[in-house]
Amino acid sequence: MPRVLTVYRWELRKLRAQKRTYLGLGAAAAVPVIFVTALAIRNGEPRDVAFGRYVHDTGLAIPLVLLLFGSVWLFPLITALVAGDIVAAEDRDRTLKTILTRSVERQQVFAAKALAAVSYAIAAIALSGAVALAAGILASGFNPIVTLSGTRVSASHGLALVGASLLVYLLPILAVACIGLLLSTVFRNSAAAIVGTLMFSLLLQLIGILPGLGGIQPYLLSTQFQAWQGFLRVPVDWAPILRALWVCALYAVPALLVAAVVFLRRDVAGE
Repeated sequence: MPRVLTVYRWELRKLRAQKRTYLGLGAAAAVPVIFVTALAIRNGEPRDVAFGRYVHDTGLAIPLVLLLFGSVWLFPLITALVAGDIVAAEDRDRTLKTILTRSVERQQVFAAKALAAVSYAIAAIALSGAVALAAGILASGFNPIVTLSGTRVSASHGLALVGASLLVYLLPILAVACIGLLLSTVFRNSAAAIVGTLMFSLLLQLIGILPGLGGIQPYLLSTQFQAWQGFLRVPVDWAPILRALWVCALYAVPALLVAAVVFLRRDVAGE
């Protein structure tokens, strides 16, 4: 474990030195600000989405609306920027062989890279949620919010619900990170892995709206991006939240295991 933490710190230093890290985190922070600014200038509201009618009543509605908008492409893309590059970058720079000469095992390197990809995904969602809350509260105030059940809850309770919603939203995002890590390991090409991860996410979104496939919709990764809405009902609807736990695991764990096997067996002698 100490070796893994050491390599993990190396990976975090690499991420801090890469432009794509700041591109993704910058987008995570900028989109909420742009969204709130546009709402203030146009004085409009996205009534066609849940909580859209409340964006001028309480800042707590802003991160919830952004979760609905961002699930299609924004947050999967931000996640894929690093997850799809974190192994492929070693092939591009031909540095994997050098890393493996530093008295570390392959499994330690892989574990550290997986932790770094997950850490980045968590940081992106946390940053976006914090900025959205701050911008929303500045624009619309820290006021009570109306749940999907039509129940008005206090601002402090609503804040706790927003935090819980972000945590549940992380489940499918972490699965996307694992899929990106798999494609990064298999393709050995950052662009292919990033595009492949995003296309996989968009394909599942498309499958979810096709007629006649309603039976598989609860088991699609794309459906789990809506599981957080269970917290915004009174009483809390735990069914989609609990389902998201094991459905996301069905996508994440096999992807992680296959990526690990490929990484551990790859030939680096010619690198």
